[in-house]
Amino acid sequence: MAAGGFCKLPDGRVVVALNLPSPTTADSPAAVRVLVHAQNRARALTRLRNLGMRAVYLRGNAAPPTPDEITAVLHHPDGLIWRTVPDNAVASLELWRPIRALLSRPAART
Repeated sequence: MAAGGFCKLPDGRVVVALNLPSPTTADSPAAVRVLVHAQNRARALTRLRNLGMRAVYLRGNAAPPTPDEITAVLHHPDGLIWRTVPDNAVASLELWRPIRALLSRPAART
């Protein structure tokens, strides 16, 4: 598992950020950054596991969400968004997308 972390909000809820390998293989990014807004860390991870991402764990707080990431996930109605992991300044301009867009990508055919 790559980097991940969390931030506790003033109301007691948390925002969890995880860098995960892309769940699809057809011309998809090597890794994605997923943000989850939930009551606590366990519920955030359960939300991802219920979507089929079974091997999702949060160990430590090496890469907590940035203030911009927290704002993005709090303003999304589902509270669950993703984008590719930025490797340079250009990639960091990519917009956040709902998790449905990641999970509905077609798999590679051989």
